[in-house]
Parts: sequence; C-alpha cells; structure tokens
Amino acid sequence: MTEFVHPALLFILGAVLIPFLNGSIRKAYLLLIPVLAILAVLAMQPGSYGAAQFIGQDILIAKVDKLSIVFATVFTLMALIGMVYALHLTEAGQHVAAFVYVGSALGVVFAGDYLTLYLFWEGMAFASAYLVFAQGGEKAIRAAFRYLMVHVTGGVVLLGGVVLHGLASGSFLFGPIEAGPMGAGAYLILAGFLLNAAVPPLNAWLTDAYPEATVTGAVFMSAFTTKTAVYVLARAYPGTELLVWLGTAMALYGVVYAVLENDCRRLLAYHIVSQVGYMVAGVGIGSELAVNGATSHAFAHILYKALLFMGAGAVIYVTGRRKLTELGGLYRTMPITVALYMIGAFAISAFPFFSGFVTKSMVVAAAGQDHRALVMLALTMASSGTFLHTGLKLPYYMFFGTDRGLEAREPPGNMLVAMAMAATLCIAIGLFPEPLYALLPYPVDFEPYTGAHITESLGVLMFTALGFVIFLKALDPENTISIDTDWFYRTGARAFMWFAERPLARYEKAVSDVSETAVLPFLHGSARAGLRLDLHGVDGAVNGVARSILDGGGVLRRLQTGVVTHYALAMIAGLIAAIAVFAVVWQ
Repeated sequence: MTEFVHPALLFILGAVLIPFLNGSIRKAYLLLIPVLAILAVLAMQPGSYGAAQFIGQDILIAKVDKLSIVFATVFTLMALIGMVYALHLTEAGQHVAAFVYVGSALGVVFAGDYLTLYLFWEGMAFASAYLVFAQGGEKAIRAAFRYLMVHVTGGVVLLGGVVLHGLASGSFLFGPIEAGPMGAGAYLILAGFLLNAAVPPLNAWLTDAYPEATVTGAVFMSAFTTKTAVYVLARAYPGTELLVWLGTAMALYGVVYAVLENDCRRLLAYHIVSQVGYMVAGVGIGSELAVNGATSHAFAHILYKALLFMGAGAVIYVTGRRKLTELGGLYRTMPITVALYMIGAFAISAFPFFSGFVTKSMVVAAAGQDHRALVMLALTMASSGTFLHTGLKLPYYMFFGTDRGLEAREPPGNMLVAMAMAATLCIAIGLFPEPLYALLPYPVDFEPYTGAHITESLGVLMFTALGFVIFLKALDPENTISIDTDWFYRTGARAFMWFAERPLARYEKAVSDVSETAVLPFLHGSARAGLRLDLHGVDGAVNGVARSILDGGGVLRRLQTGVVTHYALAMIAGLIAAIAVFAVVWQ
C-alpha cells in the first residue's frame, strides 16, 4: 500500500494527539491533517488495497475507483472547511469526535467489504452522537440518546443483513447487489442504508438531533452521514426502482415539513431530507446520467448545506437564539454573514451560476430522459419549495423582518473564513462545472447552461418569489412544534419505561415476595432434609457396607496362616461341602 495512504487513518490516528496539543500548535495540526488527506486523495490511483483473510473470508480495506474518489474529495474538503469553522473551540473532545467522524466516513467510502464497512459505519454513529452530547442540557442529551438508539438499531439491522447476504452469496465483498429478486439479507442491508439516508419514515432522527448539536458539530453532521448513505446506495443498489419513489417522496416530504418549522436549524435539517431525496431518486433511476447527477448533487449539497448551517450557527453563536419568531433585523450588525448565507441559499435553490443549478438539474434531466414525467414534476415542485423556505422565508425572518433589538455582531473570523471558503466553491462549481464533471463516475454528456434550462429555472424561481411576497403574512412562523415519525419511538419508549417501571416491576416484586415467603423456605427445608438423609441414610449404608467388607477381609486375612496342611484341609472341606450341595440339588 505504498502508493496508497488511507485518509481515514490520517483522521482516526490523528485524533489521538489532539488532547495533548494546545494553542496555535493545535490549530495548525487541526488544519494540517485535512490538508494531508486532500493530498492523499488527489494522489491515489484506482485499484484494490489491503486485501487479506479474516475468519476464512476475503476482506478488502480499500477499493479505489471514480465513485469513491469523488466522495472522498468532497469529504476531505469539507473536513478542512469544518475545521476552520471550529478553530475557536478550546474543547478537545469535539475536535476528536469530528476527526473520528470524518475518518469513519472516509473508511466507509473506501471499504471493499461489508465487515470493514460495518466497523466504520458504527464509528460514524458514535462519533457524531458525541457532537450532540457535547452541547449539554436536557434537550440535547435526550436527543443524543434517541439518535444513538436509532443508529445502533440500524447498525444491528445492517449487520444482520450482512451476515445473511454473506452466507447466501458466499462472499462479504462490497459491491452491486446481484440483479434479480433480492434476498432477506439484501433487504436488511438496504434498510440499514435507508435509515442513514433519512428516508421517511426513518428520517426523524435527523431533524430531532441536528438542531440540538453544537454549533460546529451540526456543520459536520450535515455533511457526512446522509451523503455516506447516498454513496453506499449508489455502490450497491443503482437502478433499484423502489429508490425512485422513495427519493421523490423525500424531496416533497422535507419541503412540506419545512413549512411548519420555526427552529432555523430544524428547517434546514428538513431540507437535507428533501435534497437527499434527489440523490436517492437519481440512484434509483440508475442510468449513467442519473448516477452522475446524484453524485454531483451530493458533492454540491455538502458544501452549500454546510454553508447554510454555518450561517445559522453564526446567528445562534452571537445571539443565543434559534427560533425565527425570536430573530430579525440582524442584517445591520451581521452583513457579511447575511451575504455568505445567501450564496448558500442561491446554491440550494438552483439559481443559475451557482452549484445547485449544474447538479440538481442533472437528476431532473435524467428523470425526463427515462420518461418519468411525474418524478420530474415532483422534483421541480420540491425545488420551488426549497427556494421558498431556505432562500426566502428563513433569511427574511432571521436577518430582516421585525427588528427584535438583539445585540449582535459578526462571528469570530475563523467562522467567516470557513463560510467564505464554502461560498467560493458554491460559485466556482456553478460557473465552471467541468472540473466536477470530470470527477464523476461516468463520462458526462450534459450542458446545464442552455437557454431553455435557464429560462425554466428562473421562471420557477421568480414565480416562487412572487408567491412569497403575496402570501408573506400566511408564511409568518409560529411558535409551535411539528410532530414527525419520531413521535412513535418517543411514545414507544415512554410506554416501555412505564411498562418496565410499573406492571413489570410489580410482577417482579410479587414473584420475589412469593419466593421469599414460600418457595425459599421450602427449598431450604428440602435442602436440610436432603442433608440429613445423606448423612444418616446414604452415608450410613455406604459406611456399613465398607465396614462389612473390611471385617470380612480381616477374617480372610486370619485364615491365611501360610501352613500347607491347613490349606489342604480347607480344600477337602470345601470339596465335601460342594458334593453335598450337588447331591441335594441333583435330587
């Protein structure tokens, strides 16, 4: 593996030193590792690395091809941007968790077998959970426990699928699922992947936990878990029809729920669900254009969604507020933050000359090329809804709208630099998409900047803006809580705890009381009776037989005088006795 340096090891092993470094040395180190990882990705060549045998099965630590390289490229870029954004943090724990999280995501991207994939998959879950726990407070801790519970359950489902699929196929190597009817193992693996992709109804962990994470932790979380799931779906399940409809439903589901949201990061979290829907649908369509679209949109989404979370995080950092009903008028004191946030908003809304325009449209075009008019219509509607909420509603009520008189300022310089880095990439990809297209798994035959495409996109966006102005009062945020599918496991968990603390505990106490008052005395008495029987009965019989044998042996020993005439007389006596017995029996 001399020609291949695994970037996951740079982050995971690099995390060990972070607690021992301080000040400027730590900051330089936090930036050095992502830079080295970017260089490692740029230098790697396609191939298989780290082949070995484990418990009689082939494992492959790293499989490098164009699909894994494009995801690794954006993951390492995002790691650098995220670390710049978090440089002001003094707590080593969050940096360690972020390094392990990024390293685990890269481990999944290069995993050539399911066992390696599973280990890194679980590493992502535990490292990212820490970024929620680190926020502190009852709400964050409860959300982190729910997050961990869901992902551990998903990990068990994935492991069960891996075992069943491996036994059925005879191999644990990670690759496309065979064409034809899928077995139970393949469906369980798919379920595990869909959970991390936040496909409804398995999506509520995302919108539950991300708003409760630390300001910097939420930026990392917005980038890695769901996009790693998109990668594994593209690797194992391209062309699966179910994914087309699940992805389309996701795109609409996230937009609809965003209408109801008052929490700025929860609103952005629902748009993660919506945007990942485009990627899942693209993987499901399965054509080269569709997979390229899903991959490129994942690349662009990581950058602009991180920029949006960084903008919202900057507001939370300086004001301590995150509800739209509590924000407003910040454009005066945070103009740079507003400008950088709006670049991310234009990118996610697929404005021409921004990154989303050259990636999202590829998925929509692939749906049209595959003659899926309904899918095209639904994705276009979702794009309009994205602009309505992320590009118009959220910035209007967060930065403009009613001035709440909040004391605010621009966030620390490192946070603005990180936002500027992401914003620059959002614009650069939009203006010059060819370098991104060159990274994609298949040759790209797609031109985003056609007159028809620009006109259609601007028409949809402008009509959306007009609707926002007309119905502005109807869109006023309300201080409410929306109910999602997390209601089921929240309610189920409370019901389980009630059952455990009341009926089950009472049953256990009743059984314990019966045992102590009736069963245990009976058992103790039986034991004492058995002991007496053993001592006086069994032991007495055994000892009596032993004494009889010993006495008989003593008699025999005395009869053995050693005199030949005595033995002769004994033989004659025995012969006479035998003849007498024979005579009696004969008669």
